[in-house]
Amino acid sequence: MAGATSEGYSRSAARVNHAMMKLAVTCLFCILLVNEGKKDNELTPEEALAGWVLLFDGKKLDGWMTSAEKPSKTPVDDGCLNPYRSGDYMLVHREEHSDFVLSLDFKISKGCNSGIFVRTHPLAPRPGKDVGYNGIEIAIDDTTGSGFHDTGAIYDLVKPKKNAMKPAGEWNHISITCDRNIIEVELNGEKVTRMDLDEWKVSGKRPDGTDHKFDVAYRDHARKGYIGLQDHGAPCWFKNIKLKRLGK
Repeated sequence: MAGATSEGYSRSAARVNHAMMKLAVTCLFCILLVNEGKKDNELTPEEALAGWVLLFDGKKLDGWMTSAEKPSKTPVDDGCLNPYRSGDYMLVHREEHSDFVLSLDFKISKGCNSGIFVRTHPLAPRPGKDVGYNGIEIAIDDTTGSGFHDTGAIYDLVKPKKNAMKPAGEWNHISITCDRNIIEVELNGEKVTRMDLDEWKVSGKRPDGTDHKFDVAYRDHARKGYIGLQDHGAPCWFKNIKLKRLGK
């Protein structure tokens, strides 16, 4: 009886394994069907209907320039924007934006230090400062921490709740919302950072009284400006750059 029972269990286990394998194959097939026809640097019909616009077509640098308002020295890199050695502090989209959701994919090289700037205004740096002081940066760094300078942080201002970035060489998806006084960052599907500009009333101070590096009271920071991709000395790649305007 013991042998028969063991044999029965083996047959049952084999049937379960076979069923699980069939389920896995079916799931993979479904994923392939969902992704079939989706291409980089294109809007889906649903996105276009919802009001999204494409800021980069994956082929040309149209609509982009350096923060010195000159053409980029770095060509399109395998369907991506790469600000590395482009010619100035960052690549910027030529149009200024105020309230919006910015959605894009990025990949970094080993040891990379970069960032995504929003509401950068003006492009002319103040004496003794780089143009980064004129914007608000969402940090992108090859680190694993969750401090003021790690990926997902609003650089030197707000720490992310966690570092949700994938390792160097892998693609990440980030969404940045600028809605009047609120800036929010979502990385790989996780909401990691939030900043209420109205709470930042003192130059060089966070709302809790601790110091940061910028001589700016962010309550008074420009609510409209350029989107920028920083060159901080290492290759990084950006694609599927899409924007949805909020409000009027």
